[in-house]
Amino acid sequence: MARIKSLIQTGSIEFQENYRHNKGLAEELKLKQKKARYDRPQKDIDRLAGHGKMMPRERIEKLLDPGTPFLEFSTLAANMAYEGDSPSASCITGIGIVNGKEVIINANDSSVKGGAWYPLTVKKIVRVLDIAIENQLPIIHLCDSAGGFLPLQSELFPDKYMAGRMFRNQSTLSKMNVKQLALVFGHCTAGGAYVPALSDYSVIVRGTGAVFLAGPPLVKAATGEIVTADELGGCDLHTQVSGTCDYPADSEEEAIAIGREIVEQWESPKKWPLQKDEVEEPFYRADDLYGIIPTDIKKSFDMKEVIARVVDGSRFHEYQPAYGTTLVCGYANIWGYKVGILANNGVLFNESALKGAHFIELCNQNNTPILFMQNITGFMVGREYEAKGISKDGAKLIQAIVGSHVPKFTVMCHGSFGAGNYGMCGRAYDPRLIFSWPNHQIGIMGGEQAAKTLAEVKLRQLERRGEIVDQAELDKVYHETLEAYQHQMSAYYATSELWDDGIIDPTDTRNVLGIAISASLNAPLGEAGYGIFRF
Repeated sequence: MARIKSLIQTGSIEFQENYRHNKGLAEELKLKQKKARYDRPQKDIDRLAGHGKMMPRERIEKLLDPGTPFLEFSTLAANMAYEGDSPSASCITGIGIVNGKEVIINANDSSVKGGAWYPLTVKKIVRVLDIAIENQLPIIHLCDSAGGFLPLQSELFPDKYMAGRMFRNQSTLSKMNVKQLALVFGHCTAGGAYVPALSDYSVIVRGTGAVFLAGPPLVKAATGEIVTADELGGCDLHTQVSGTCDYPADSEEEAIAIGREIVEQWESPKKWPLQKDEVEEPFYRADDLYGIIPTDIKKSFDMKEVIARVVDGSRFHEYQPAYGTTLVCGYANIWGYKVGILANNGVLFNESALKGAHFIELCNQNNTPILFMQNITGFMVGREYEAKGISKDGAKLIQAIVGSHVPKFTVMCHGSFGAGNYGMCGRAYDPRLIFSWPNHQIGIMGGEQAAKTLAEVKLRQLERRGEIVDQAELDKVYHETLEAYQHQMSAYYATSELWDDGIIDPTDTRNVLGIAISASLNAPLGEAGYGIFRF
């Protein structure tokens, strides 16, 4: 494949301004991540230490193979919810390596309100279990949770994708013969008791680990029985009497060692044979990405310059380079793995939508995973394009995405607006993993367009009623709408609500995708199946 010829002038004023801006965003991201991961009140740190417990991230570090990467998901989940009381949504999830095997980690964060589940905690756990199902990855649960956060019970208990979905997903994994291990470091209360009960293997720490449907206070309130947590659901009860847990451990270190031994017994997965070549570092520097991405969300840039900083050797075979040029399509390698790439170079016209749909079919024909790189304002609108069938052609692109059988991955590099988010494999279209950059914005339309639209609607209402047009009232509608959109379109709001699997530093994109692609190969390919394309 030919190497992309970069036209970026790294010494230009524009490049340097972009670089300073985006480098600053990346540094801000790292500070926010560090705070979410490690900033805890000293009393909570002391409480865990007093019980002989490690901090949750210490447990993960000891569990994983030394020197191996851990791809953490949604570090900043709930960062704009619950007045900041649930950093990382009170749990840690991600992909890591244990005894040479790729596994999903699902760890309760007992340093936050005893590991109680907030609504976004449940959403995050359900999501990581979905990832385990989609990629057929074994999962290790690090259990230490007080159960549901009762003041918000109506938001975490009854509906389809709430807490019950966690146990449904665990049962689905079991049905698929995907292995599960539970390490019980603390309490597994109420619904949390089902986590080890639904796992294939479980290890429980004597003295601190406990599994019960109702803790001592609720048992006393319900039955009048007075019982300690250890008597009710401790290590000896469950490993010697009930059989709910398999292995006793006298310390957390021993529990982790036993867990690693268990994983050592598991057979190595047989991955499907994706085309793979020798790994080659990109020809261009990754930190050039800071200077390529504009400071203004409305300003365009050439996505091929981004591709050149992500793919092996900066080599790219472009498909239909002269047709539908606002969508770049082509083949490349990332960490040796063959991928097909669809990347936005502007709004989606009829030709670019048709080109994208056909290229997705080709990737499925060739069993090639697909990477979507979003910077999209949407599909082109107006009388001319409606007459040409832009809705019909956009529907073909969506049909191709939904009918695809190869793994799909999405990186939201800049803007992600309107139906363009759908046409470029947004969250609703089941990419195996979806990440965003800190400059990313997402919304049904841009803030200025929304503000102008609602101000225009208000003007028409006043005119229809025959009322005097109050410019001050129209200006108020405009500014209030713009302010609300700017708040809700930010990458931090989106990741707080788990609309992605995490914000990443642009320079980490290549490594993140390498881990993601490797993990996806554990699940066998199905067959592409397309619906009715309207011609």
